Amino acid sequence: MSTPTFEVQNLDVGTALHDYDEIWQRQRELHAEVVSGERGDVFLLLEHEPVFTAGRRTEDSDLPSDGAKVIEVDRGGRITWHGPGQLVGYAITRLPQPLDVVAHVRRLEQLMIRVCADFGIPAHTVQGRSGVWVNSTSSSSTSTPNKIGAIGVRVAQGVTLHGLSLNVDCDLSWAQNIVPCGISDAGVTSLSRELGFEVTTAEVAGHFVDHLPSFWSDTPSPDSEPTSSTPAATPASRVDL
Repeated sequence: MSTPTFEVQNLDVGTALHDYDEIWQRQRELHAEVVSGERGDVFLLLEHEPVFTAGRRTEDSDLPSDGAKVIEVDRGGRITWHGPGQLVGYAITRLPQPLDVVAHVRRLEQLMIRVCADFGIPAHTVQGRSGVWVNSTSSSSTSTPNKIGAIGVRVAQGVTLHGLSLNVDCDLSWAQNIVPCGISDAGVTSLSRELGFEVTTAEVAGHFVDHLPSFWSDTPSPDSEPTSSTPAATPASRVDL
């Protein structure tokens, strides 16, 4: 896989919160520029103002129990939350032909796993489940991993939108109000919770920047392939993760 020209846009991580609709419009504008060839790939790093977003597979039973507002989005997956203390990465990147959307998801997963490893957290994937998980030291059941990172993507005209979210130092009580990602029998966690001390989104963003060159240049190796029920490749425009 050749390495394209790319840029990283750190949108004031640690000091600013961004409205979801405004960033969604920014993604669309960047997507159009990448599709047209006006610019190379772009990776946005940011924190959102508190918001629930629902992917195409969200069910009524997943929705907030208190009637909180939910924004419907065109990514794969179900409902999730974004807000302060959660680092979001949006990848607007042209995929090689033939399209392999799941390989793109694999690279997003490995990106989060590498960042977690920098902080001594052995994150991993779980058979048949989406995202990135840890065998949580804060859980009463060591046999049940907790989710630390989520993924939801869309591909249009060969270029991706949306991406990943990693819980860094956020208030995890949001997960008590919904069924996160449609998974009712597992919990969520964060880097700070697992470490037992606060780590900032600004610090974690720096590690993302360090690892991003491998996001484009690496093809997932057999020992880094996540164990999931997702097929090796799909022509679908959305991946439901």
